[in-house]
Amino acid sequence: MKAIQQKLLWVTLIMISTQNVRSQDIHFSQFNEAPLLRNPALAGLFSGDLRLQSVYRTQWQSVTTPYQTTSLNGEYKIHVGNSEDYMTVGAQVMLDRAGTIAMSATHVLPALNYHKSLSEDKNMYLSLGFMGGLVQRRFDRGKVTTNTQFDGVTYNPGATDGENFDNASYSYFDGTAGLSFNTQLNDNPDNNFFAGVALHHFNRPSNIGFYTAGKTRLAPKWVYSAGARLATSEFSYVTFHADHSKQGASSQTIGGAIYTYKLDSEVDPVYLIHGGLFVRAKDAIIPVAKLEMRPLSISVSYDANISKLNAASNGRGGFELGISYQTFLERNSTSRNAVRCPRF
Repeated sequence: MKAIQQKLLWVTLIMISTQNVRSQDIHFSQFNEAPLLRNPALAGLFSGDLRLQSVYRTQWQSVTTPYQTTSLNGEYKIHVGNSEDYMTVGAQVMLDRAGTIAMSATHVLPALNYHKSLSEDKNMYLSLGFMGGLVQRRFDRGKVTTNTQFDGVTYNPGATDGENFDNASYSYFDGTAGLSFNTQLNDNPDNNFFAGVALHHFNRPSNIGFYTAGKTRLAPKWVYSAGARLATSEFSYVTFHADHSKQGASSQTIGGAIYTYKLDSEVDPVYLIHGGLFVRAKDAIIPVAKLEMRPLSISVSYDANISKLNAASNGRGGFELGISYQTFLERNSTSRNAVRCPRF
């Protein structure tokens, strides 16, 4: 009985601490490693022709059944004709699983981005991107337990749960549109800047919910993003990232910086190490470390919880692992030798 009371206390604390963010989308602490989730207009802003990325997150393992989320995204950059313009085609896939009833969500979202060159002297691009596809949510009805299955003393798994669900799953089409601007700041390719804005769920998907009477529309979400990369020496630079999102009455701000050191070459390094810190306002402090062995890189981060749930979680939050593959391709239209190309 004491164990049950303790679990109920933890669940209550989780619910209280998430009141102000309950309508927000899934998010990552390593948000810079999942650019399409920030803004589809950020697709293709990298040095290379092809980029594949994955981020895995596990959260609340110290409090309850862990919430697990995996993001997979790919981007392929295509030179347009004889101009300095580019297109990027890509896709975002996300798998999320939460709680004891295996509540899950699967997102499959193709993306398209067009980069318009604005300068004949340096890298300066205005990008317009769209992303849209199918989202499916489901849970395991057999794992649901309710008060009606307790007779006051014992639990009877054979008793009805007293809930009237139409279905244990539903799906809808979701769409996102975004705009971004990126530019090289001077003659040093290590100095870059970008800014962008995206509107997620612009089609306001309806029929969101498992109950007929509880179905509603998904609120649109605005995401404002910015970043800058500045050289600090011939072998090092600092990268700043920040996002502010607002969805309905909820909002979130996250930002920070990562220091990078080139281990073997000033111009075209293969080995780099990265370390930094992000802060999610009123929620977590997030140290980040990354090892790059081009074309591969591996990054890790951990959320040190500073929210109201800190008393129950003892400061423990979410762990994330990121893997990225980024390369130039052996083709006639490769951007390796391009004088101008969208990158960050």
